[in-house]
Formats: sequence, structure tokens, C-alpha cells
Amino acid sequence: MNEDAIEVLKKAVLDGDEDTAKKAAEQIVKSGLDPIEIIQKHISPTLKLVGEKYECGEFFLTNLMLSAEAVKSVTSILLSKVSGAKSIEKAGKVVIGTVAGDIHDIGKNIVSLLLQVSGFDVSDLGSDVVSMKFLEGAERFNADVVGLSALMSTTRTAQKEFLDLLEGLKKRVNYQVIVGGGATTKEWSHDIGADGYAEDAVQAPKLVTKLIANRKTIKA
Repeated sequence: MNEDAIEVLKKAVLDGDEDTAKKAAEQIVKSGLDPIEIIQKHISPTLKLVGEKYECGEFFLTNLMLSAEAVKSVTSILLSKVSGAKSIEKAGKVVIGTVAGDIHDIGKNIVSLLLQVSGFDVSDLGSDVVSMKFLEGAERFNADVVGLSALMSTTRTAQKEFLDLLEGLKKRVNYQVIVGGGATTKEWSHDIGADGYAEDAVQAPKLVTKLIANRKTIKA
């Protein structure tokens, strides 16, 4: 019965069937299985498979979003049964937002969700966020990475403005800064001195994982 519930859960996540996934998660909780083990051994690999299917064109953005929403709900159910002494170690802390003058946030919201279900602690500052608010949020959250989204070419200069602010305050070394959104490119990221560029939402967790790992290696 337990194995059946796990398989149902994995298929529901793959299908983006949130209701079925939640029912399976509740059944798993009642069965007494270890929620942390379920997340690490079954849910995370299934979400990774969803990402791979998206990258190869088998899945579309809608599939990606539905699966991510299902994982978010399931994770909430499973973790609600975990004692305070036992929890999943977060992969790192990320502050994310859409830059000043830009109110577009759909892409940023998807990235935020994927980062959360990939194990990162995320503080989403919303849209139309000025540079100082990004810095204040990063300091308050003790962030490892700051993500700046810009959809319009007229607002992407705010990404550079934030990096200039960090340089001017001699705080550039405190954070890894990534950029994304329709107005950005890999070349733009390089030109302004960002630490990385995510071409799409699926690439963001991979990029953040790599940057945090490199940062820990350097500190060590």
C-alpha cells in the first residue's frame, strides 16, 4: 500500500495533477513513512525528470508550472508532519524580484517557485523593486544569491545599477548576483559583471546550485 501511494504521488507530480498528489501525500503521512525521505528520494527526482522533459521539448511551460505547484502543495503537507528537530537542510538562500520600473512578474514567479521546490529558501520581493530594497532584503535574509528579473529593455539597466550599488558600498563580494528575464542575455550578464544568467526558469535552480557550491568551495 505504501509503495502504491508513492507511485501514485510520483505520477501525479509528473502529470501536474495537484489534487491527486495531495491525496497521495496525505495517505503517505497517515502510513507513517518518513516525509523527508519521500521528498529527497522520490519527489525531487521526479521534479528533475519534469525539468528534463521540458528541456527536450516533451513538456511545455504549463506542464512545468503544474508539476511545480503540485510539488509545493505536497511538500507543505509532508513537512507539516515533521518535528522541529528534524528538517531538510536548505540548499541556500535566494532573494529574488523584478527590478524598478518593471511590473512584469510571471516569469519571476515561476523561477521563485522552482527554486523553492528545488530546496532553496526564497524571499520574493515582488516587482518594481529599487536597488536599495534588493540590498536591504538580501542583508535581512542573509542571502547567498540575489536574482534580478527584467522583462523590458528600458528597465534592465536597473540590474547594472544594483551591481554598481554593491561595488560602491564594497559589498559586491557578499552576494552572487544572477540576472534573467526577456530583456537580458548572456552577453548582457557578462557586460555588467553579474555572476550568472538563466536563460529560462528550469536553468535557474541549476545555476544557483552551481554558484553556491563554488562559493562554499572558495570559502573553504
